[in-house]
Amino acid sequence: MGIAQRYARIREEIDEACRACGRDPREVLLLPVSKTVGVPEVREAIAAGALDFGENRPDCIVEKAEALPQARWHFIGNVQSRRIRDIVPHAHLIHSLFEGRHLRKVDAVAAELGKVQDVLLEVNVSGEASKSGLAPEDVAEALRACGELSHVRVRGLMTMAPQGDTAVAREVFEGLRALRDEAQRAVEPTVDNCQLNELSMGMSEDWREAVPCGATIVRIGRAVFDDAFEESAQ
Repeated sequence: MGIAQRYARIREEIDEACRACGRDPREVLLLPVSKTVGVPEVREAIAAGALDFGENRPDCIVEKAEALPQARWHFIGNVQSRRIRDIVPHAHLIHSLFEGRHLRKVDAVAAELGKVQDVLLEVNVSGEASKSGLAPEDVAEALRACGELSHVRVRGLMTMAPQGDTAVAREVFEGLRALRDEAQRAVEPTVDNCQLNELSMGMSEDWREAVPCGATIVRIGRAVFDDAFEESAQ
């Protein structure tokens, strides 16, 4: 099975999962994570109907965005201050921001470019020491601080769940949705540049838990691009 076939199959599985929990499939973006493949493989996914792609390294988002400007590029990796100038010109959406100094630099670079940069705040819902992100209790304060940034627009929240336990993953995803819902009530009405309609959560192993919990973006790499994942899942 090739990339186009795997992409189409996963898209249909997401659509079915949405219908099963009473959601409109158009509410959930399938974001192929193309970090392990090159431009030719991304072209195959584009031919299959994909428009948005996720990258976790600045060099790769620059290379692929310049080669494939018809696609929309999401930065989903660790943000380093010195690489923000490489990321912002090419990023449709940055998923992984949580430090105030990085948000301020994104704002400054976006201002120089004359754009408003859409971002998500990363939240460490699980509390794992190995994961980055805001503590849940710090989300509201971070959103209010973003209100001072005129070239950043916060579109929602992102998280990663612990691997290997679907029940724990669902708890994490439900926790992120609850945080978003509370922020929509308490913060969004008072902060002009917050439009908290996005929840980026769920990957190849756990997106089935994320969709019923309200995910609007599922980040799927291996299940689209890797034959080995397909074989191991059978």
